[in-house]
Amino acid sequence: MLGELLLTAGVVMLLFVSWQMWFGDMIISSQKQAEASALAQQWADAAQADTPAETPEPTETSEAPAEPAPPVIPVLDEPGHGAEFGIMYIPRFGPDWQFKIASGTAKKSILDAGYIGHYEGSAMPGAEGNMAVAAHRWTSGAPFDPVDRLVIGDAVVIQTQDGWYTYRFRNVEYVQDTAIEVLNPVPQQVDLAANGRYLTLTSCAPKLNMLERIISYAVFEEFTPNSAGPPASLSEGVSA
Repeated sequence: MLGELLLTAGVVMLLFVSWQMWFGDMIISSQKQAEASALAQQWADAAQADTPAETPEPTETSEAPAEPAPPVIPVLDEPGHGAEFGIMYIPRFGPDWQFKIASGTAKKSILDAGYIGHYEGSAMPGAEGNMAVAAHRWTSGAPFDPVDRLVIGDAVVIQTQDGWYTYRFRNVEYVQDTAIEVLNPVPQQVDLAANGRYLTLTSCAPKLNMLERIISYAVFEEFTPNSAGPPASLSEGVSA
């Protein structure tokens, strides 16, 4: 009888702790998404203030119009450890899903603080190479909780003070925690120089398992400057 009571009490306690963590994740997630929205608004206000006045239309000439210059993809310098430099949006996860990106992947100061952490030394948004990031799927707001629901072609959009970088999800794999080659300039390729622009999302799989990782890969599609407004990719996808 005593054993049954202890077992029941243990189950009830486990359910209570699990509920507390789930409820806590909801609160923290909402707070972190609100902070990301505030940062995005700050960048939007700054961009509007920096917008130059309209210039007069040029007069007609007999010269042939000049060829448009190829688009320039701005790339930020890598900031110091802990600096906030980006916001990630994944429309598949719903219109409110947005989390700030900070430099570094330290557990206590970055991941446990609810950030998406950028592996220091990996590519910055829009740069040649592999931009690698990590985030929790459980606790601390669980930014990557729904990462296993990505569908091929889904947009993963990163906003910085310069504009928006759209990547497209391509594939997923599960690896051991020792598989650091997923962070290479060309993921999973050894001694191969960067030959494209990649984005790699890393997290635990399954949740609470520290020995395996779910790795989600995306490839760069386009850059949209602030002056052009938010890209169409931000409104794509299915609300989760």
